[in-house]
Amino acid sequence: MRFDVITLFPELFGPFLSHGINRRAFESGQVQVRLWNPRDFAEGNYRRVDDRPFGGGPGMVMMAEPLWRCLQAVREDRAEAGEALAPVLLFSPAGEKLDHTGVQTWSDSQGAVLVCGRYEGIDQRFIDACVDRQLSLGDFVLSGGEVPAMALLDAVARLQPGVLGDEGSHQQDSFNPALDGLLDSPHHTRPEVWQGPQGPMPVPAVLLGGHHEHIARYRREQSLLATARSRPDLLQSARSAGRLGARDEAFLRQHGLL
Repeated sequence: MRFDVITLFPELFGPFLSHGINRRAFESGQVQVRLWNPRDFAEGNYRRVDDRPFGGGPGMVMMAEPLWRCLQAVREDRAEAGEALAPVLLFSPAGEKLDHTGVQTWSDSQGAVLVCGRYEGIDQRFIDACVDRQLSLGDFVLSGGEVPAMALLDAVARLQPGVLGDEGSHQQDSFNPALDGLLDSPHHTRPEVWQGPQGPMPVPAVLLGGHHEHIARYRREQSLLATARSRPDLLQSARSAGRLGARDEAFLRQHGLL
């Protein structure tokens, strides 16, 4: 799959694409990433890409024309490479929230063109004419779309075969259907007893016993507890969809969580 990123700051992506375990996806070409700077398609000696908003107000607005020329170049390059016409995504507070289901969809796709806005935003005419979907990481505002673009690329990359050291790793991720959309359970590693700031803190004994069925049940119960306490909305969705078993329901009642 191929993602073309339109950004005024392509240099931000260099370290991201070349470090960490997910770099395997980018270096192998499983997830191709091309960076495009709209300033390269602007006119004049100063290569201006923004201007003051009509009607007044603070800040600057990215101009439609350099973005449009950049997008045309992306489409021509994709066509020459035999790539399919890709949807154009804009990262914006007005967009739909990106979740695991959305990441899985993009992970199984042919890719997209990711538009990273800056300043006060982008000329609405470009959005109306060229953008297919808008995505958001949550109800807060960032300085630009680069961080959300990296978040999407990171989430997509780790779902590609062979990228993670253990093929089953992402199956145990929070929100994964393998966990019925619940949060993941807590994790522990060596030493068995950590001398923490409040005294000795041992690993839960069940994790040391080697009884796989008991460990699996413990992790399921911890997942239920974590979800009930931190994201009760996810727990309610799982219940409504019939993804909780009788033992799950009994455990939650026992702890006063239903």
